[in-house]
Amino acid sequence: MLAFTFPGQGSQRPGMGRPWQDHESWELVDEASDVAGRDVGALLCDADADELRDTRNAQLTTFVSSLMVLDAAERLGLEPSYCAGHSLGEYTALTATGALGFDDGVTLVAARAAAMHDAGLEQPGTMAAVLGLDDDQVEVACRRADADVWVANFNAPGQVVIAGSPDGVDAAGGNAKDLGAKRIMPLQVSGAFHTPFMTAARDRLRAALAEAAPRDTDVPVVSNVDALPHDRGAEWASLLSAQLSSPVRWKQCLLALSDAGVTDFAELGPGGVLTGMAKRTVTDARTISVATPEDLDKLIEWVGAGTPAGAVQLEGEHLFAHERLVVSPASGIFRPLGELTEGAAIEVGMLIGHVGDHEVRSPFAGQLQSYIAVDTERVTARQPIAWLRSS
Repeated sequence: MLAFTFPGQGSQRPGMGRPWQDHESWELVDEASDVAGRDVGALLCDADADELRDTRNAQLTTFVSSLMVLDAAERLGLEPSYCAGHSLGEYTALTATGALGFDDGVTLVAARAAAMHDAGLEQPGTMAAVLGLDDDQVEVACRRADADVWVANFNAPGQVVIAGSPDGVDAAGGNAKDLGAKRIMPLQVSGAFHTPFMTAARDRLRAALAEAAPRDTDVPVVSNVDALPHDRGAEWASLLSAQLSSPVRWKQCLLALSDAGVTDFAELGPGGVLTGMAKRTVTDARTISVATPEDLDKLIEWVGAGTPAGAVQLEGEHLFAHERLVVSPASGIFRPLGELTEGAAIEVGMLIGHVGDHEVRSPFAGQLQSYIAVDTERVTARQPIAWLRSS
C-alpha cells in the first residue's frame, strides 16, 4: 500500500517554485494567491532564505508547493491508501484527501501561520533537535531542566525536537548531552511550536476551523496528535487545535501506517526530510521524495518497481511508466473532441475536448487509448478524463 506524506515548516527552500512555472500544476499558485491575497508565486520563486523563514511565508509556500507536487502526481493517476503530514503538512494531507477544500486549506494555513507568528512574539521561544538519544531520555532531560521546555517532535528513532524558552532549551540540551546525546542542533524558528507557548494561538485557529468545517473522506489521514487514522471530518477541529500545543508524534504515525500495511512512502513537497525519517523508522520501507517535475518519471518507475510480477494494473491505482492521464482543468460538463478516436496521435498542447468553457489540452504526447469521462458527463477539477500511451 502507498502513503503520501507531506512536509512541514522548515522544508521550504529559496527558488523552490521555479522548476514548476511552466508546468500545468502551477495554476494552483495563482489560485492560492487569489485566496490569500498575496503573491505566492513571487515567494516561491524570488524570496530569499530570511524572507521564507518568517512563519507566515514558510507555511504558505510549503503548503502550496506540496499541493503542486500532489496535483502533478494525481495527473499521473496515482492514488494513496493513506495520507499523513508533519505539523503544517497535516493541513496539506487534509486538503489532498478532500477533508478541506483548496480555498479552505489556504485560508486555514494563512490563519494558523499568523496566529503562531503572533504567539511567538508574545512568548518568545526556540527549538532544538536532540540527536542520538532515546525518546524517554529526552523527556528526562526536559524534566531535569526544571524550566519551560518540552518535547515538541518525536521524529524518528534517535531524532527528537525540544522546544520552550531559550534558557529552558539550553538547559535541557545540556542535560541531554550528559545523558549521551550525540548532538544538540538549534533550529532557526520564530517560536516554540507544539508546546504550551502556542496556547494563545488556539482560539484564533478554532474560529477558522469552525468556518472550514472539515468533511468526511475516503482516504484516512493519520493524525499527529494520536497517531491514529481518521476519516471523519467532525474529528479534525479538535485534533488540529490540539496539534498547536501538543508534540508531533511523527515516528508513531509512521509506525501506525506500517501496521496498517503501508510499505511505500512517497513524500510530496520540498525538502525530502520525511523520506529520511521513514527510512530510520520503518524497516524495509520503500521511499521516494518528489519535489520537482523531473522527479515525476522517477515516481512512476518507483511505483512500477513496487508492483509484484504478474499483478494486474488497475485504473486509479498504478500506471505503467509509458502511460499518462489527462485531467480536467475545471468543473463542468465534458465534451470530447469528436474527430479524435482511440489510437489518435496526440501532441503536447493538443486540444482534446472542453469542460464547460475551458479547453482541455494534453500536457503529454502519445496515442489516445480511450476517454475515461463520457460525452456530457459532469466532471470536477483534476478528475481524470483520458488515457494516453507514450511512444
